[in-house]
Amino acid sequence: MVQEHGPLPFSDEASPSAGGAAVAERILSSISLGLLTVGERLPPEVELAQQFGVAVNTLRKGLSELRDREIVVTRRGRSGGTFIVRAPFPSPDEVRERLRESSLVELRDLRDEQVAVGSAIARLAATRAWGTSIERLAALAERVTQAATAAEAASADSRFHIELAVLAQSPRLLRAEVRIQSEMAPLHWILSDFEQTRSVVESDHESVMRAVSANDGTAAAVAMSEHLQHDGVRMMDAKLSIDPDL
Repeated sequence: MVQEHGPLPFSDEASPSAGGAAVAERILSSISLGLLTVGERLPPEVELAQQFGVAVNTLRKGLSELRDREIVVTRRGRSGGTFIVRAPFPSPDEVRERLRESSLVELRDLRDEQVAVGSAIARLAATRAWGTSIERLAALAERVTQAATAAEAASADSRFHIELAVLAQSPRLLRAEVRIQSEMAPLHWILSDFEQTRSVVESDHESVMRAVSANDGTAAAVAMSEHLQHDGVRMMDAKLSIDPDL
């Protein structure tokens, strides 16, 4: 069964002047964050171009770049379309280079922003979530537990946080969370001990969900802050392992 996908939650940020490379990067971000999955068929070109606010020709340039990188394939015929065949994810060496180029002050600032945005989202989600949406959140948390690789776990973790932002019902916070997840997720997972990280994240997610289920905004914000502080510690540890003289 072919999977279809509706509008992307941050496609309205694109501008008519965006080029094919920018469109390609947005699609790559959607895949990395778990918003699009391997095997999924993208919407028709005209519809997808409208979502991104670009011309169809610009969208085609972006898709051509993704085909060259073997991220998507396009098949003809009645059951054809453009399908995602591979999920991009940075290699450990690429993550090390990113951390090497970032100062401790910059990484601390990233962590502080993530804690501020994530805590606000958790507080609002606890007051605005409903029964079936909490079940959806729990199912996404389970994906982290079942992940077999750091890339799978990072994608599932990001999807959990984005879903929580959806429950907060704040478009601005949702866009901020998507941006933060696309920037931060690999830094939290790739260079840390996978089994240990997965165990800690699983426990943290459970604490957040308990507070959200109880409609306790204060407890949800505290649980999320503690969760993201744990992420920050792993990121700083990875940085110090690369630059031990800091």
